[in-house]
Amino acid sequence: MGFQADVRAAAVSLLTDYATTESVQLQVYPARPRSIYPPTAFVDAISESVAYPTSLRQRRPQVTVIVVHALYDGLEAATQKDEFVDGFLDYVDARYHEAGANTMFAAVSTSDIPDWVPDWFPPDQRKTYYATEITLEGYALG
Repeated sequence: MGFQADVRAAAVSLLTDYATTESVQLQVYPARPRSIYPPTAFVDAISESVAYPTSLRQRRPQVTVIVVHALYDGLEAATQKDEFVDGFLDYVDARYHEAGANTMFAAVSTSDIPDWVPDWFPPDQRKTYYATEITLEGYALG
């Protein structure tokens, strides 16, 4: 596989394995799903920066993951979100070679989205959800 495929697979395996470890009934998808039943997580997008500071190429793909927690951000959903994000960030730190032996993979940002709407759904099927955007970044030389 190429590095972008590796970081997508790493994001999916981290989400899946973390949910299993914590007994969270999380649906995980490698791309945008056709339906959403919280809790759901998926890879929303991948962007990448490439640099050539020497003769070696440095690749830094960023994987944007959306974790949909609930229909609205009440206290119970917010508490579950906080616990999930705190635990998931620690889990990612412990598995920093998830995208490959000669790579690094880390969570670099999180952001709440209290009024997230899946814009690819037909208008009559759209709902507003409480979600979190998590950005994971890979790093590889060569």
